[in-house]
Parts: sequence; structure tokens; C-alpha cells
Amino acid sequence: MLVLGGTAEARRLAAVLHRDPAFAVTSSLAGRVAVPRLPCGDVRIGGFGGADGLTAWLRGNRTDAVVDATHPFAARMTANALAATAAAGVPLVVLRRPGWTEGPGDRWHRVPDAAAAAALVPRLGTRVFLATGSGDLAAFAGLDAWCLLRAVDPPPPPLPARHHLVLARGPFTADAERALLREHRIEVLVARDSGGELTAAKLVAARELGLPVVLMARPPAPDAPAVASVEEAVAWLAAALAGRP
Repeated sequence: MLVLGGTAEARRLAAVLHRDPAFAVTSSLAGRVAVPRLPCGDVRIGGFGGADGLTAWLRGNRTDAVVDATHPFAARMTANALAATAAAGVPLVVLRRPGWTEGPGDRWHRVPDAAAAAALVPRLGTRVFLATGSGDLAAFAGLDAWCLLRAVDPPPPPLPARHHLVLARGPFTADAERALLREHRIEVLVARDSGGELTAAKLVAARELGLPVVLMARPPAPDAPAVASVEEAVAWLAAALAGRP
């Protein structure tokens, strides 16, 4: 099995497969974090060289199935996985945790992308927590606001002219997120609809403080079988590979 990882779900899946002698699992990490959390089993770090490179890797390593358990916003890797598995004739399943659902007290503004978020923010506040991940920060470089940024490693430019960077690795508690928002007098939170409990604390804190949230929509779902949990992914793999030597 090849698990395209980098998420908590990918690490859990690798652990489950690693314990089962029926599976030999290799996890692939993009290498964007200097010191990543490593899953169980074999691990490779770095890109494949696009869809063609991934196709060659699948063939060269006699891969029986691929699980795309990358971040919901890793659209390029998912597109490469779709193309490569189709070319190599290898089954693919996409493991995606469900997106977040708005509840009582939430003040969410859903937008299609980072550009739309950057256009909306000035109408909501002047002190902004950009909890978007490093890949989307360039869209906010021209924002006329004070911005709080948080990342595991220093993000590349361009960045907002007025910003404060916090280097930290989650998950974070709701108490910690509430304290962070208060410390920096945040007026609006910008986040991606990543889903999952591990990254939801900032939304809880924003709700409790009555802050508006600009929530960026996920890329379109890929045209591939999809599951929402590790258990479903394991069952899909067992069914897809039933009868293979």
C-alpha cells in the first residue's frame, strides 16, 4: 500500500496497516515541514516529480493500492494521484474527514477561496488571525490589516506587511486558542474548512468570543471512491484487494 499522508488520519491508517501482516505500507510525506511527525512503517519524504513520477514509482514498487489521505486542500497532489493511479492501473481511494458544520452561536462567512477571503476581511475587522496554512498566505499579502500568522516553520514570502508570526505545532486546546485571540485582540478569524476535531479549537474559541469566521471552501471533491474514516479505508482496501495473491 502507498499512503499519501501528512494528516492525523494518514498516521492512524499507517499504524493500523502496519500491524496487519497482510499489508506492507509505505507512507509518503510532501516534505514541507522540516521535522514531520513520522508514521509507522516505511516512509518516503519529498515529491515524486508530478503524475509521471508517481506513475513510475507505483510500477517500480509493485503497488497494489493507493490511499490519498492528504490534507483536504492538497489539490495538486490529489490530481497527480488520480492521473498516476489511472495510468498504472492501481486502485485509489480518497480518505477525507468531513468538513465542519456551523452551529448555534457561530458567525461564519463561507467563501470559495483565499482571494475571496482577503476581499471580505476588511469589512469584518482590522486585526486578523490567518489560520490558513502557509500555502494561502500570499493571497493576503496586500491586506491592510494587522495579521497574526501561525506555522510550524517560517512561511515563505510574500506575507502581509504588518504581521506577527507564532511558530507552533498543534493540536491546540480551546483554552489556548481563546487566550491567543484575546492576547492579540483578534477581531476576525480566517481558516480553511479542513474539518476534524484536532483543528476545531480555534472555531470554538471564536464562537465563545463572538468573533466572525471567514471559512474557505475545499477544492472540488476528486472523481474517485471516497471514505471518511480510517476504518472505512481499511475495509475498502480489504474489499478491493480480495482475491489478489
